[in-house]
Amino acid sequence: MADLIETLSFERPIQELEEKISELKRVQSPDHDVQEAIEKLTTSAEKLKKKTFSKLTCDQIVALARHPNRPHSSDYIKRLFTDFQELHGDRHYGAGHAIISGIARFQGQSCVIIGQEKGRDTALRLKHNFGMPLPEGYRKALRMMQLAERFELPIFTFIDTPGAYPGIDAEEHNQSEAIAKNLFEFSTCKSPIICTIIGEGGSGGALAIGVGDVTLMCQYSIYSVISPEGCASILWKNTQKASEAAEALNLTATQLMKHQLIDHIIPEPLCGAHTDYDQMADNLRNVLIEQLNHFNHLPTEQLLKRRYEKLMLEHISTGS
Repeated sequence: MADLIETLSFERPIQELEEKISELKRVQSPDHDVQEAIEKLTTSAEKLKKKTFSKLTCDQIVALARHPNRPHSSDYIKRLFTDFQELHGDRHYGAGHAIISGIARFQGQSCVIIGQEKGRDTALRLKHNFGMPLPEGYRKALRMMQLAERFELPIFTFIDTPGAYPGIDAEEHNQSEAIAKNLFEFSTCKSPIICTIIGEGGSGGALAIGVGDVTLMCQYSIYSVISPEGCASILWKNTQKASEAAEALNLTATQLMKHQLIDHIIPEPLCGAHTDYDQMADNLRNVLIEQLNHFNHLPTEQLLKRRYEKLMLEHISTGS
């Protein structure tokens, strides 16, 4: 977990109780009153956690999905895979650091990993372009997909981006073409593709590595055609309406599951993935094992037929 813990506004009452508990524990007194106070505060803290996280608003879930301490692709790669060898570059223009990719082993089986990475500190955030890939990042992802297909390896993608980079240089390098080509190529890839939304799933920037056989979504992640702020600026010409936009967008895991746009919700620790990286990785590992075992046994023809039918169902569900 990150050394510096940042707190969201609705987490502060919980944090204050936990700080009081820590202060009392540091006293190290055998006094019965002190021990009783610790027990009462601990009980109160647990009740407050359950109450707070049982009725989160869409706006609060957006904040959790963007939490600065939320685990990133690199954190999951360290905990879920072994023998990871990162592969760089798109063989055309650049490295595409907003996407981490390479070969690894999952439960002893060779696989390919493609993950969007935001970076933890300022230097890494700049290096990874705050998780917003340029075309070279998507072309690197395509190269990795083709590598997996050639060697009959399953693919794990980890989605965590506000969206594809909207800058002039991205347009000069044909951003839209890179995303569109990935959508087409991933849809016909002969390798099993397991996609997991671990934080933000923003628009085409997420879809470019989000076409697969199953779409998993962490409990407090989000997935949407546009950010709440972007939606608010278009509909109301006012980004202060972002909370209203978040409610209207149906971007939470529960809402998307209801509309059959995702396949499985991965539960997070009580107060979110950022509070316990190892537990979150264990929760995700169990689901990935189950999904991989299922798709490993499907003949290629059946795999592609099933993926096509899934994409057509999503097409109908969204009315696009």
